[in-house]
Amino acid sequence: MGKARKRLLHVILTVLIVAGGAFGMVKLTASKTKLEKRKPPVRVPMVRALEVRTRPSTVWVSCDGTVKPLQQIQLVPQVAGKVVEVSPNLVNGGAFRKGEVLLRIDPTDYEVAVTLARARVKDAESRLRLAVEESEAAREEWRQLHIEGTGGDITPPPLVAKEPQLAAARASLEAERANLKKAMINLDRTIIRAPFEGRVAQENVDVGQYVAPGQPLGTLYATTSAQIVVPLEQADLYWIHVPGFTPGTGLGSPALVRARIAGEDRVWQGRVVRAEGILDQRTRMINVVVEVKGPYARKPPLAVGLFARVEIRGKRLPQAAIIPRAALRAGNTVWIVNEDGKLRFRKVKVARIERDKVLIRSGLEDGDRVVVSHLKAVTDRMHVRCETIPGEEKGS
Repeated sequence: MGKARKRLLHVILTVLIVAGGAFGMVKLTASKTKLEKRKPPVRVPMVRALEVRTRPSTVWVSCDGTVKPLQQIQLVPQVAGKVVEVSPNLVNGGAFRKGEVLLRIDPTDYEVAVTLARARVKDAESRLRLAVEESEAAREEWRQLHIEGTGGDITPPPLVAKEPQLAAARASLEAERANLKKAMINLDRTIIRAPFEGRVAQENVDVGQYVAPGQPLGTLYATTSAQIVVPLEQADLYWIHVPGFTPGTGLGSPALVRARIAGEDRVWQGRVVRAEGILDQRTRMINVVVEVKGPYARKPPLAVGLFARVEIRGKRLPQAAIIPRAALRAGNTVWIVNEDGKLRFRKVKVARIERDKVLIRSGLEDGDRVVVSHLKAVTDRMHVRCETIPGEEKGS
């Protein structure tokens, strides 16, 4: 009986607790304030914008190329013989002056040839004098036989006056003099001199070696000037002057040649001098030649074979703006942030795109804020929050 009463008591307590909880829940629900429905606030995107600075700007056309010599020749002898002297400067990389003796060939045979040629000239001169005297004697004899009693001067026939013999003697003298001149030229050619100031790119001759006419003895190149051939797109030629190719007269556009050598970044002054004869059929680009005077005038030099960056100075725009390439959108459009915080689309006219920068010739005004950051979704006149970056102050 005691156990039944305890169970009944537990049931009653459980019912009372549940009923009390339900009653409290009803009371709390009845006293709760009613929530109002609200629209969540629109999130305004954040952008970074560059404040535009318009100014006069120069267009620079940049390209890369390899330094080449303006003049390069093969050193070859014009006469045969044994080499008896080689200049110490005739080595790979050696420098020489214009007119400097680079090589001597044994002149003995050519000196003998000159002596024999002079002797033959003297013999021909002697035979010519003899022919002249014989011709004068024949003429005088003819006059004595035919003038008396005729009352006039009668010219002797050519054969009588020995004119053919006289012409042959004169021709023989001219031939011998020509042979003497040729022998003297060959003797002079035993000394090979530098045709210009330059350096040796390659040599393959030494003392005691027998050389023949036309045999390559080395490769020389001039150091008074160097050239860099750079490929340019046809649109690039609008901005620069290439003599003989683009409209206009006078000197070609100036250029800066930049290269790193001996651990230093160096700059040389150059100028566009011409365009090569034909366009590249594969790329349709035009090879333009930039010349640098005195590439070896200072050390380290603008050495042949060096890879260089060429910056050609082009036309100057009276008013232009420079913006990052990331700020230029499809269709030559930029995003502008107005004073009221709205983003607007604006068309611009692009002068030139160079690596990570764009030169705008029209469409932007001083103080415009151009968006440089990226947005996934963007519409015209949308509200944005803007962080302004100051633009460049100096012109170019």
